[in-house]
Amino acid sequence: MLPWKRLLRPLAAVLLAAAAATVPASAAHASPTTAASSSGWNDYTCKPSAAHPRPVVLVHGTLGNSIDNWLSLAPYLEVRGYCVYSLDYGQLPGVPFFHGLGPIDKSAEQLSAFVDKVLTATGAAEADLVGHSQGGMMPRYYLKFLGGAAKVNALVGIAPDNHGTTLSGLTHLLPYFPGAEDLLSSATPGLADQIAGSAFLTKLNAGGDTVPGVRYTVIATKYDEVVTPWRSGYLSGTGVRNVLLQDLCPLDLSEHVAIGLFDRIAFHEVANALDPAHATATTCASALS
Repeated sequence: MLPWKRLLRPLAAVLLAAAAATVPASAAHASPTTAASSSGWNDYTCKPSAAHPRPVVLVHGTLGNSIDNWLSLAPYLEVRGYCVYSLDYGQLPGVPFFHGLGPIDKSAEQLSAFVDKVLTATGAAEADLVGHSQGGMMPRYYLKFLGGAAKVNALVGIAPDNHGTTLSGLTHLLPYFPGAEDLLSSATPGLADQIAGSAFLTKLNAGGDTVPGVRYTVIATKYDEVVTPWRSGYLSGTGVRNVLLQDLCPLDLSEHVAIGLFDRIAFHEVANALDPAHATATTCASALS
């Protein structure tokens, strides 16, 4: 990579963060406690409107949690009239804050129970799911094997690892370190499940990537250093829309973390995926919308 590109990435991240911090002010200045308790985020008294009849469930990524992963996106959606909820999943005993490390099939069971809770509280028949990284992939297990397709209208994955990752080839080195794979599987099964070619991913993707009745959107970035190759996040099948962030805004240099945490261009495309009937063009200017 050329040195100037290395310099541009953090500069772009700063610019996007500045946009997120100033527009709209009502969302950016909400504290985590306020956003999560009284503004519609995890507010179980919230009732979906006719304009947005489905609650949105946010699914954090590996090492994330229900608050930190969504400090920007949750308020962004809430001020646009959505009932927004987020859960913690994949917790390991004695490991606070950093979740998504447990077996992914068990995490999908936690998601299933949470969606049921949200649907009961809101009275909605279906929910929409938005997930970052593992959170964009894990719900597919819920949809495919746990009856989630009957309760979910759309799944939006932000930099999801739908077909696993090689971590830029690092996972190929595991066989050269005796015991490393077994240690990874026993200590952090959620990580092992995400390695390209894992038994979990083989089961998940067998017979096709999608299930009928659910709309799928994947928002990827070509600068993803975690999901590699980045195209492995794309899905094939009916009802799929794969989007490359740089096709929407060539100046957007967000990598794996930034695209999910504060990239308002990606957030605009999330909003389009949630309400395609009222979608508007996503461009570099969306960072200021």
